[in-house]
Amino acid sequence: MKVTKVTCHVLQSKVEKPFVSARGWRYTTRSSCVVEIETDAGITGWGECYGPAAVNKALIETQYAPRVVGRDPFDVEVVWEDLYNRIKDYGAQGFSITALSGLDIALWDIMGRATGQPIHKLIGGAYRTEIMAYATGLYFIDMDRLVEEAVEEAQGYVADGFRAIKMKIGLGDPALDLRRVRAVREAIGPDVKLAVDANHCFTVPQAIQLGRAMESLDLLWFEEPISPEDHDGYALVSQALDMAVAGGENDFTRWGFRDIIAKKAMDIVQPDVCAAGGISEMRKIATLASAFGVECVPHAWGSAIGLAATIQFIASLPDQPPAFRPMPPMLEFEQTPNPLRDELAREPIRQVRGMVKVPDGPGLGIEVDRDVLMKWKTA
Repeated sequence: MKVTKVTCHVLQSKVEKPFVSARGWRYTTRSSCVVEIETDAGITGWGECYGPAAVNKALIETQYAPRVVGRDPFDVEVVWEDLYNRIKDYGAQGFSITALSGLDIALWDIMGRATGQPIHKLIGGAYRTEIMAYATGLYFIDMDRLVEEAVEEAQGYVADGFRAIKMKIGLGDPALDLRRVRAVREAIGPDVKLAVDANHCFTVPQAIQLGRAMESLDLLWFEEPISPEDHDGYALVSQALDMAVAGGENDFTRWGFRDIIAKKAMDIVQPDVCAAGGISEMRKIATLASAFGVECVPHAWGSAIGLAATIQFIASLPDQPPAFRPMPPMLEFEQTPNPLRDELAREPIRQVRGMVKVPDGPGLGIEVDRDVLMKWKTA
């Protein structure tokens, strides 16, 4: 079997109700670069790239696709190394890896479809048939009701069956952040897990000060408290706090995670399958984390394709730690309006009572709806 064609689809949909994240980032659209790889056997695989879609498309079409056409999809690791070595003189992280991630996922999807097996079977098997999902939300929408809207949204997720929630902080006012987190914790009660995500908006002293103030609120983790480049700063925050510190969605490949994990700069690493290097590289990052006793809880953001790839990968991760009362890795199930997540698969991925079933169909386990693909395609 040989690859005959690589196509990038730039998808974009407007957000009906714009929302704001830490640092004042305002989201008015959701977009994605979806990768389609065709073969001479009539089998097609799908992947997704994290980040601005047009840049990923340009990288794939000009740098990667010519080197993938004619290759055997089952040589996925060989292809990965070839593409990485082709581009690393110009950037061994960032867009060069997010673009590579989409291609890698699509090749794994092809292998699964060719063998009639889900990806989790190809990478060692599934430890679980369903995964606990946590709802990512509680962004900033109504600036006059920041505390009230957070409480109402969190209560809605609990009513929907979620047993874990991740909320945004980083308003520029740590006292207001703390008041908002405390109000949500009181509203959802002690039995629902709660994490906070600052999208790297704090300095090291600010993160430590706010983290200490939040420690009594029984939080799962404090995500991206500081800038992703500052690994030494992460180590300082982690050592100073009695709560787990998480990060890594903006880190790439085994080399990007090597020093983070070895020095335990983070208690939890969160590589994104659509960003960190695809399925092939996620396996290596998770192995590194396991060897050093660091938890791996992948980040997820994007369309149904990226979500399906994340589920397939999480299914293959062992409990952490694999001992008495272990904690299975959870699935990030982002809840802001996103038709690319909710409509692109013919059978949407859903949570029921806080759990998501692992698709057992071949490859990613989902089928892309081409009508929806064309509906949202802009390039």
